[in-house]
Amino acid sequence: MSTESTVSADANVPTSTYRLQLHAGFTADDAAGLVPYLARLGVGHVFCSPVLQAAPGSTHGYDVVDHSRISAEIGGEAALRRLAAAAHAHGMGLIVDVVPNHMAFPTPIWHNHALWSVLRDGPGSPYADWFDIDPSAERSMLVPVLGRPIGAVLADGELTTGVENVPQADGSTAEETVVRYADHRLPVAAGTEHLGLADLLDRQWYRLAYWKVADDELNYRRFFDVDTLAALRVELPHVFEASHATLLRLQGEGVIDGYRIDHPDGLADPRGYLHDLERATGGAWTVVEKILEGDERLPGDFACAGTTGYDALWRVGGLFQDPHGALGLTHLWQRRTGDLRPFSEIAEESAEHVISTSLWAELERLTALIHHICLEDIRLRDTTRRTVQKVMRALLVAMDRYRAYIVPGEPTPGAERTVIEQAAARARLVLGDDEDVVTALETVVALVCGDEVGSAGRTDSAERAEVVIRFAQTCGPVHAKGLEDTAFYRYTRFVAATEVGADPERIGVEPDELHDHALTMLRTRPDTMTTLSTHDTKRSEDVRARLAVLTEDPLDWALLVQDLDRATAQARGDRIDGAIELLLWQTLAACWNLPGADVPRISAERLEAYLLKAMREAKTHTTWTDQDLEYERQVLGLGRAALASAEVDSLLSDWTRRSLPAQRATILGQKLVQLIMPGVPDVYQGNESVDLSLVDPDNRRAVDHAAHADRLTRMIDGAGPDGIGDEKLWLTHRALSLRQERPELFRGRTATYHPLATTTSHAVAFGRAVGEGPVEVAAVATRLAHGLAQRGGWGDSHLALPSGRWRDVLSGAGTDGGMVSLHRLLSHWPVALLVCEGRDDEAAPTAEPGTLR
Repeated sequence: MSTESTVSADANVPTSTYRLQLHAGFTADDAAGLVPYLARLGVGHVFCSPVLQAAPGSTHGYDVVDHSRISAEIGGEAALRRLAAAAHAHGMGLIVDVVPNHMAFPTPIWHNHALWSVLRDGPGSPYADWFDIDPSAERSMLVPVLGRPIGAVLADGELTTGVENVPQADGSTAEETVVRYADHRLPVAAGTEHLGLADLLDRQWYRLAYWKVADDELNYRRFFDVDTLAALRVELPHVFEASHATLLRLQGEGVIDGYRIDHPDGLADPRGYLHDLERATGGAWTVVEKILEGDERLPGDFACAGTTGYDALWRVGGLFQDPHGALGLTHLWQRRTGDLRPFSEIAEESAEHVISTSLWAELERLTALIHHICLEDIRLRDTTRRTVQKVMRALLVAMDRYRAYIVPGEPTPGAERTVIEQAAARARLVLGDDEDVVTALETVVALVCGDEVGSAGRTDSAERAEVVIRFAQTCGPVHAKGLEDTAFYRYTRFVAATEVGADPERIGVEPDELHDHALTMLRTRPDTMTTLSTHDTKRSEDVRARLAVLTEDPLDWALLVQDLDRATAQARGDRIDGAIELLLWQTLAACWNLPGADVPRISAERLEAYLLKAMREAKTHTTWTDQDLEYERQVLGLGRAALASAEVDSLLSDWTRRSLPAQRATILGQKLVQLIMPGVPDVYQGNESVDLSLVDPDNRRAVDHAAHADRLTRMIDGAGPDGIGDEKLWLTHRALSLRQERPELFRGRTATYHPLATTTSHAVAFGRAVGEGPVEVAAVATRLAHGLAQRGGWGDSHLALPSGRWRDVLSGAGTDGGMVSLHRLLSHWPVALLVCEGRDDEAAPTAEPGTLR
């Protein structure tokens, strides 16, 4: 296939994306004003956070309340069209985030017209089957918004009724009787307006309840454990059509060019959803927010380009971590915490915690469903409810990924069955050899795999199909809340590895592993997304990069921690524990002043907000719902004291100075690898330059795009980079521009990848080519730079560069192919992006104005 036809066939695939968070403070028109800068940066497509109407005050857009219109806060449909027009005028496309799994439970609820209708009209609502509500519930939906038990609230007169003008779906208002509680408004069923308050509440299609009731008795599926995000049944054709109609219309009119799908693992049938979407979009470029654990791969029959890139994130970051440092960091962790357990045990404990607390209602719903199936089948009738719950709990904890993909009524794929069976084997080690328990586990495994168990001929029952779906939908919340939102905050040995999609027990990735992954991407999903930072990462790419040096010299880090402890001894209360201390010191080290980055150190306000979130997510001393205020006061006090300490400033500044070359090499190296490797690279807003952000909402802070644009213009006009922030911006510009100018080298299966040999493990290099043609672009990065310096530098290390005349588009330096000295090649930058300007057996091509040649 010719290069021309390949580019034409892949024309809907972005060369890159740039993620923007839209909200009232940064609207679609603000984004449109940014397009000229993004085009000059080299961005292929603008990638927006969800654009449909979200709940009042939303800063992220994932709490959709109305699928029929574009968010008024970001400027409405007119502003989105202006953004698309600006992007298209600059040769760029528009990607939007889609939220198919859930809608918001807003305050007041009437902002969500579909949900308001269900609560008011029950089975008579046209939206009655939209939400995933337990059909066995006595009251259709639990509404857990009361601050105290309902009896106390009623007794104190905190609930009232009255008539208010309620917004309607068509934009008008209508007078309706409502129940009032603080800022909440709830509908009243027709014919019950005249009743006394207690009787009126007892006759509604919802059950108004104390918020603490939700963990035990919530009867609708939600997003993880967030009560204010109610799950949709998008597997129903009319729900799919209604919830996607606006976006599909805009795509049909040329406004939208592609999609990112939020949380597909929450759907009843992710594969079926993606096939429906592919048919509806005509095959638009689509990626899914799927977190792949370890060597897990996206199922081959998923109709999408790939994932949002967490599988690349941990491999690229791990390339710059030294696995030999794991032992030293582990010793420091054990000395500071007294915890000798491996992370796997902490993860199991964390999963048990979330199942027994915030996700108990989900466990109860699965237990009740399976127990009812057993009661209805004489061959399974002696399986007790208690035993079902025991084995289900163990099986959920034992799952090592977000879900298996099994569709009721279809043969269970062998790989998906293996996932369940391996989890069952781990669960059995915990459950023991009691015959009744083992039999119950075998029954549960058969049910969640859709196998025949008990009496014959019952596999196609609606209840058994629901077990398959419900189990898969429950695995994700347990895994995410237990792992990402609990265990990751408890295990602070090396926080750069406690990242979405990563394994905290695994430090370091060898170059061959990265090469194998890149080659696999080309064979399977060459146009998947790659990323280093997202709105969901626990820390930005540069925070993780700065911490990578800890793995190269854990002894130096241990001594620094000792000095930091001494410098803040007077501020350390008796409740401070070793795990939170290690988190604090790593956070400060990675967010301290970075010379040449033009990024201020973390402020007291940002640090306190982060520490508060980290403590409550860990759930070891304090939680979101049950705070230990004295513990929180002591931790926050230590953080403030550290920021104010001149000695801490001196210690961290000196550590930064000593490790700066290694930090610089990692910041630039991992960015170069991500931007040149296979896949469609996404740049999260502001991360084209150095960004030192922590978990949301810290990473949703305003970005000074104007400053970045001015710096880029200055460098394009001939000024050299001034510091590491400029260097990263220049690298991003040159790499993205190269992808735009030579898409055939980067897009589709015919864009090939070639590992390049070096004589040292401190360099990683690879080339890009078209088909069987010669390598035309080469990326070279320094890895483990601290260890390299300790060994005296590059010495006589070389890169085997294909023959030809090459130019580094970062430094402008030229070199000839062959065995190239790494000392000479990387004398000014720790990375190189080489473009072949000609071979010895051909005339050098004439460069077009403005190109990188």
